[in-house]
Amino acid sequence: MIVNLPYWTRVLKNILYVALILIGLYIALKLSVFYMPFLVAFIISLMIEPAIKFIMNKTKLTRRTSSIIIFVIVSIIILGSITWLIITLFSESSSLLQGLNDNFDKIYIHFQNFMNTFDFNKIHLSDEILGVIQSSGSELLNQASNWIRNALTGVIEVITSLPSIAICIGITVVALYFICADKIYILDQIEHHLPKLWVKKMRIHLKELIQTLGGYLKAEATLVLVSFIISLIGLYILEFTGFNIQYPLLMAIFIGFVDALPILGSGTVMIPWAIICAINGDFNLAIAIVILLIIMSIARQVLEPKLVRKNIGVHPIFTLIAMYTGFKVIGILGLLIGPIILIIFKNIFASLIDQGVFKTIFDKK
Repeated sequence: MIVNLPYWTRVLKNILYVALILIGLYIALKLSVFYMPFLVAFIISLMIEPAIKFIMNKTKLTRRTSSIIIFVIVSIIILGSITWLIITLFSESSSLLQGLNDNFDKIYIHFQNFMNTFDFNKIHLSDEILGVIQSSGSELLNQASNWIRNALTGVIEVITSLPSIAICIGITVVALYFICADKIYILDQIEHHLPKLWVKKMRIHLKELIQTLGGYLKAEATLVLVSFIISLIGLYILEFTGFNIQYPLLMAIFIGFVDALPILGSGTVMIPWAIICAINGDFNLAIAIVILLIIMSIARQVLEPKLVRKNIGVHPIFTLIAMYTGFKVIGILGLLIGPIILIIFKNIFASLIDQGVFKTIFDKK
């Protein structure tokens, strides 16, 4: 048997190339978590870079002076927002955690009342199936209660670890200043210490990533931030006007998180919330929540065409698979991170995907 050595050498090189890239991505993800303050500072620096350039062009100031002006403004906004968030989150999380059992007892009572009053004979269900439905409903409520309790406990634990938070915030702020003020010097140092071929390839991939992933994340972050701000202001207005809104900040954060997930949206939270309010007899609150959802949807429909100028080219089914994979690997946060990693993979392996992954690796040329 004659072995086609050149063919299998090429196949092994392609497989090794893909494996090395996957290993590099895994290491990069681990390092990004480890050096999170610097990653956050880098992302913020990208967001405020247009403002720095605007001041430089309009006032003819140096980059360092323009960076200091924007840095001071951004730092005041960030530190003020974080302080308010920590105080309010701690207060609302503690209050919700204390009344969690009472709230789920009320939900369980409503569920039992529904099971007792609904005429299941109309849909011809046996007693065994009814028992399964009742036990499954109770188990689902218990699991939801445990998940919310663990999440709130985790939030409180994170908030109470103030020294660690203060150190991370301090490092992020200092790193943000140096990245903004000394951007040219940092780029020169990177080019000086890395091989020219690496720098060339990094420029190409970083440019493509910033155009695709960076643009997508910036657009989605803007849309989510708008949804969060509208929901937060709307919920606080409802609370001040006498509606039964107990945890406006937590609800606004939850709505913003769900709105950030591809395929899903804020309606996934607000429509069931409005239905529950209507079932409980609070029709005014149900109508108010629906109106708030309509306002958020209109704002998103107006902004989305302007921010998301082109499709990232990922079919919703693959996005859904990425969300599920992320959820199974790292939990709830994976729902958000999974699609982001998918976009990174698509960008890095664009040539392989366009030509056909296995076709490129194994086809004889």
